[in-house]
Formats: sequence, C-alpha cells, structure tokens
Amino acid sequence: ATSPKQEQQPPTFEVCLARMGDKRLLSLLSVSLIVFVVFQAAFLTGVHCDASAAADATAAGGLGTDKSGGTNADGAAEAAAMSYDGFSDAERKVLEDTGTKQEFQAEVGRLMDIIINSLYSKKEIFLRELISNASDALDKIRFLSLTDPSSLGEGDTAKLEIRIETDKKAGTISITDTGIGMTKNDLVNNLGTIAKSGTSSFLEKMAKEGDMNLIGQFGVGFYSIYLVADSVTVTTKNNDDDQMVWISQADASFTVSKDPRGNTLGRGTQILMKVKEDATEFLEEDQLRTLIKRYSEFINFPIYLQVTKEEEIEVPDEEAEKEAAEAAEKKDDDEKKDDEEVDVSDVDEEEDKEDKPKTKKVKKTTKEWELVNDTKAIWVRSPGDVEDEEYDNFFKSLTKEFDSPLEKIHFTAEGEIQFRSILFVPKKAPSDLYDKLQTKQNNLRLYVRRVFISDEFDDLMPRYLSFIRGVVDSEDLPLNVSREMLQQSRVLKVIKKKLVSKALDMMKKMSEAEERALEAEEEEDKEAEEAAKAEAEGKEKAEEEEEEEEDEDGEAAIKKYKEFFEAFGKTIKLGIIEDTKNRKKLAKLMRFESSMTKDGETVSLSRYVKRMKEGQKHIYYIAGENRKDLEASPFLEKLKKRGYEVLFMTDPIDEYAVQHMDEFEDHKLMNASKEDLKFGDKEEKREKKRRDKAKENLKDFIEWYKKLLGDKVEKIVISNRLTTSPMAVVTGQYGYTANMERLMKAQALNDPTRYSFMASKKTIEINPYHPIVTKLHEAIKDKAEDDEVKEMAQVLFESACIQAGFDIEDQTGFNQRMLRMVRNGLGVDEGAEMAEEPEVEEEEEEEKKDEEKKEEL
Repeated sequence: ATSPKQEQQPPTFEVCLARMGDKRLLSLLSVSLIVFVVFQAAFLTGVHCDASAAADATAAGGLGTDKSGGTNADGAAEAAAMSYDGFSDAERKVLEDTGTKQEFQAEVGRLMDIIINSLYSKKEIFLRELISNASDALDKIRFLSLTDPSSLGEGDTAKLEIRIETDKKAGTISITDTGIGMTKNDLVNNLGTIAKSGTSSFLEKMAKEGDMNLIGQFGVGFYSIYLVADSVTVTTKNNDDDQMVWISQADASFTVSKDPRGNTLGRGTQILMKVKEDATEFLEEDQLRTLIKRYSEFINFPIYLQVTKEEEIEVPDEEAEKEAAEAAEKKDDDEKKDDEEVDVSDVDEEEDKEDKPKTKKVKKTTKEWELVNDTKAIWVRSPGDVEDEEYDNFFKSLTKEFDSPLEKIHFTAEGEIQFRSILFVPKKAPSDLYDKLQTKQNNLRLYVRRVFISDEFDDLMPRYLSFIRGVVDSEDLPLNVSREMLQQSRVLKVIKKKLVSKALDMMKKMSEAEERALEAEEEEDKEAEEAAKAEAEGKEKAEEEEEEEEDEDGEAAIKKYKEFFEAFGKTIKLGIIEDTKNRKKLAKLMRFESSMTKDGETVSLSRYVKRMKEGQKHIYYIAGENRKDLEASPFLEKLKKRGYEVLFMTDPIDEYAVQHMDEFEDHKLMNASKEDLKFGDKEEKREKKRRDKAKENLKDFIEWYKKLLGDKVEKIVISNRLTTSPMAVVTGQYGYTANMERLMKAQALNDPTRYSFMASKKTIEINPYHPIVTKLHEAIKDKAEDDEVKEMAQVLFESACIQAGFDIEDQTGFNQRMLRMVRNGLGVDEGAEMAEEPEVEEEEEEEKKDEEKKEEL
C-alpha cells in the first residue's frame, strides 16, 4: 500500500504522455483536444446552450457555429477607414478598450498547434465544419420558431440561409448564417462552468477512464478554420442580447466585446477569416463551389455563394460622338448648295442618322448570389414518396453517369445504430472495375446529418460489392475529433453488415423475378397445345391483355438479370470465395450455361435442383475454356446417357469459386473431370459389379500399360463414365484439373513450386468394352514388347490427355509417333526417298520469252 507521503501529485501533460506510451499517444492527444475545445467552446459554443449543456455547444451552433447572412451597409460607407474585418479604426479602438481578454492555459496553447498542424489531413475540411455549424444554428432557430414564430423576425432575417463570399483584395472569406446567434451570458457562463474542473485534473481523469466518446462533441470542428486563417473575427447576434464580437489570432488569447457598430446582422453569426498566404486557393469561387458541392450539397438550408460575372453592355461612346460632331460641322461649312437642289427626304434621313447616339460595347463586372446546393437529399423521404424519375436523376447526379440504375433499394436501418441509405446497381460495370479491387473505392458516400464525411473506405463494403453506388446518412454515427475517419469500432461493422444484407436483398429480388419469369415460360411451353377456354369474349380479351402485360414484365425481368450478371457476375463469384457468411445467398445469384440450355442462356443452381432427374443426388459441373469443347468432353458421356444436366463453367474464376462450395441445398457439387465420379442411383451398384469383372479380365493389360507409362500416371482403372470413348485421363479429388493447370500456368508471377505440389498425378480410366481397348489387349498377348504396339498405346494415352485438356510433356516424341503411325497407315516406308523436284527454266530464258511475246503484240 502507498503511504500518504508517497501519494503522487496529479500528473502533468508530459507525464501523461510518458505513461501512456506510443500506443496511446494519439488517444491522449485527442483527449487533450477536449480541453482546448472546452475553453474556446465556452465563448463560441455557449451560443445555443445553457451551462449544463456545454457538451452540446457545437451542435447548438456555438463557437462560431452560427453565421448570419447580412451585409453591413453602414460599414460599406466607411470602407476607406476600415480594416479587413469591417471595423473602422475608431470601432477597433472601442473593441480593444472594452473587450474582455482571456488567456489560455499552457496546455491549451500546445493543443492549438496540434489542431492546426496534426489533426486534419486536408485544409479544405474547414469549410465543411463551418457550414455544418451554421446548419446546426439554423436548425435551432427553426425549432424555436415552432413555439415562438416571432423569433424568426421579418424580412431577410426570417430567411434561413447560409451565404459565403470572398474578397480577394482583402484576402478574406466570410460565412454568414441567420441562425440562433449567441448571447454574452451564454459564453461567460459556459466558460466559468467548464473552467472549474481545471485542465490538468480533466486530462488526468480522461486518461484514467479512457472515455473517447466525448471527442467530437465540443465543437472542435470550428478550430479547423485555423488551417487556412491567420485571424478570425466572429460577429454574432442573439434575439436576447446585443451583438457580440469574438476575435482570435490562434495564439494564447481571445477577446469578447460588445459590437460598437450595433445590430448589423439582425440575427445570426458571421465568421470573417483572414486567409493565410499558403491558402489563397480558397479565395477562388470555383474552388469554394466544388467544396460546397462535395461536402455540403445536401444541407437542409440554401447555401449561396457570391460569384462575379462579366457581361457586355452598350454605353454612350463619347469619343465617337465628338468625332461625329466635328465631321458634321466641317461638312456644313464645305457644302453650300442651292435649297432647291436639296431632296427633303434625303435630308431627313441624314438628320435621323446623325441624331442616333453613338454607343460601344464594354464589359461590366457584376456580383450576384448563386444557389450551390440545389440537389435534394431524397433519402430522408419515405420510399413511397419518391418517384422513379427522382431516383434516376439522383443516381445520375451522384455518379455522373448517363444511364439510369439497373436496380435500387431505399431503406432506413433502425436499432442500435440508425441510418438511412439508398443503394444502386449501375447498368454497366466500369472498365477498370477489376483493376481497382485492391484499392479504396469511392462508390459509397457517407454523410452525417447530410454533411459529407468521406467516400474512401476499406471496410464499409466488401470488395466484391465495390460496384454498388449510393449514400449512407447517419444521425448519430460516432466520429473522431476531425470527422475525417470513423472510429474503429463495432458501429462500423453493424453498418457494413446491414448494407451488405440490403445489397444482397436487392440482387436477390432481381434473381427471383428472373426465375419466376423463366418458370412461367416453361409452363407456357408445356401448355402451348392446350387452348384456354373462356366463358365470355370480354373475359377472354381481358385475360389476353393481362397475359401480354405479364409476358412483357417477364421478358424485362429476364433481360435485367442477364445484364446484371454479365456486368457483375465475376464479382459475385469473388464473393463466393471471400464471404463465408453470405455464401449461401450468393450461390443463389450464380448463373451458368449447361448441357440443357441453349447457347447464351443460363440456369441458376435453384432451377438446376428443381429439374434434377429422379434418383439424382449430386450437382454435376465441368470447367474448361469454352462450351464447344466441354460439350464434346468424354467425361460427360455417362451423365448424358442418364439424362443428368451438367453445368458448364467457362469463366476462369468459376472453378476457384465452386471449390468453396461443398454443396447447395444438401446436394453435393461434383466435378465431372475428377476421379471417383458418383451417380448415387440404383444403377451404380450394378455397374460396379460389371466393372469388377472387367477389371479381372483386363488385369494383365492394366499391369502392362502401367509399366509402359511409368510415373506419368498414378493408376489405371475401369471407367464408370465412358460409353463411346476408349480412354479418359482424370485427376485426383484434391489435385488440379486440366483447366486449373492451364490457369495456373498462365499466371506470370505464379510460384512454380506451388504448382508442382498441387498438380496431382493422372489417373487413366479405360472403357473395357471399346474395340480399340479390346484389340490392344489382344495385341499385347503375343506382341507385348513390339515397338509398334507400344507406340499405339502411348499415342492413345497422349490423345486422351489432349482431349482432357492437359499439356503433353514430350511434344516432340508425340509428333514423331504420330508421323510414324501416319506412314504405316499409308504404307510409306520409313526410308522412302523424297520425290524429285520439277525442273524449271532459267530466269534468263523466261525473260527472253516474255520479250518475244511483247514484240509479237
């Protein structure tokens, strides 16, 4: 136990850092930020809350959260005598004399450096934070007006809006809102209440409890303004107090004073910042417009940006008129004509022409307010209240694509975490979709209360769903102090789980609609010969019209899912590999061509199971390069004879994916090109007995053949899958198939040692009833050592390898054996001489003959 004398004093800021170690350095720094926020927020965030609600100061529009939208007409008259912040020299002196100057404690001064130099990774964040605070302030006054309509005021003051303007010459940015504003008592009371705890004791308490949930609740976002500003002047007016001014230069002090100009705002807050030399890009209108659209496009209140525009106007041309007058005077002196010779009409025309004023076009610069956030956040509305056209327009605005989405889902998630979302499936996959699977995607935009936070995530959506586009908007998502990264907590996992579930539901809806349409088509084909009899002609006509509508809907559903799977089928298969939890759901989205579908048509695993033959227990598939080769494969002979459907997997990722699916709806998936093929029916037992007898009869042949091929094959067995082919080459259950070997060899950076490990030895399956096998069996009884017999057996094996899709190791030897067999078949002796080459005339003689022909012509 520690004695009272040994009891340690409260740790200093540095001691806390030392104790926490590197792993908790960031946490402690974040905690320290609260202290800074607390002291500054007392003056600025006190704006919309009482002393007992200091932690909500920022959300209430405090600490500069309110920015009113007015223009100082009186200040404009004194512009010549004013500084950049709109105060005249006399007014500034009053501020200095009457202002209350507050000193930050030493720890808070260091925190300011952290905020400015370390906390935010992007300077542009300041605009998002200030607009968010302004929006909060506007929400406050709107809520207050529900019970007290007079609080809104009249005229421009009653308009709830945000206005942003720049002055390049002065180097300033002004953000003004007509929110609730701040009172002096709010600021002073909040500062006094918070200060009682003391900075050091507050740091110690937070370090012990480790409560990081408070971060982000004290208006820290306001201080991001110092990323771009040297000094800040906040002017604020609340209905219950005089207009106040807060001034700070991001140093160790700030001042609070009554505004000597009186009430110039009406109500609200104006933040005027003097921009740093290295942040002058934010004075550009285009830059501000881009940032507003990026971060604050869906704020509830209108955001106006003052823009400069040039237009051509006509103005009197004084020089031209002067020249014209001189020319006219000279003309009058020079021309002396008889009045009788003058045509009156000509004189009138000339006088009219001369009387017409001379003008010229000049460019005039004007300033006007441009509404920037004209797109509405449709996700906050009920899905039933949003039209399809609105969804289409929103999708195009969000993605900058021209096509409408293929499918959408609009939902509200409730429970522990509440959020709204709209997810879209695009009609087309981007050309670089699969190239960017390893990088961060920008397809989901995260908002908090309609304020954009980020669109770069590693784990908000799994990479196989990276093609999903949409928005997620949360009212209570916990953010860290900079609002730039989500806390690594289970909250994000909850959101991800819900988003994945809803995305899969959206695809499931398309899949089921397609299957219903295909089943309806099959039923129609079966009932095509049966004429429907109706009791009345009108009823019959109505039924026909209804059937036509159903046919159109069915065709549309089939077309939609076909477009979806052609565009994103590979990513669904990637999900089969990576997402174990949702593998069953994803399996129902898979589509393959099969031995029972037309070329280009596909079947789902669910429909495959529904039309399985009686007694069939397994789902059969075969993987290869193209459908044509697979249809001719000897591996399918017995399956076709039984009438079993076989799935054709021609996409390179298919075999990878299906290896992660042991079964589907209690039916095992079986590769038709691997050994130990099972049918699971009654006939299989009788066939096994026949194979056992055939094996006994061909025992000597099998031994001879195995000795001939050596270690090229692992074993030779009697086949249960061949009906018309003499032989097939298969692989073991856990080795690479021919298709997989081909894919592995195609990998430029593949590890060859891994390939050699997984490439299993081949197994020969022979058809004991095929005439070639029986004839070869007879030949070895008398000519077991005959070279010609051996070559024929070798070529038979190599041909089976080629048909199975395997590469031949000794291609030169195979070529020579084939040539010898062709020679023998044609009766050409091995030593036969080449035929003589035909004689041709010399080149000179040919030229002579050509010249003679020309002369004759």
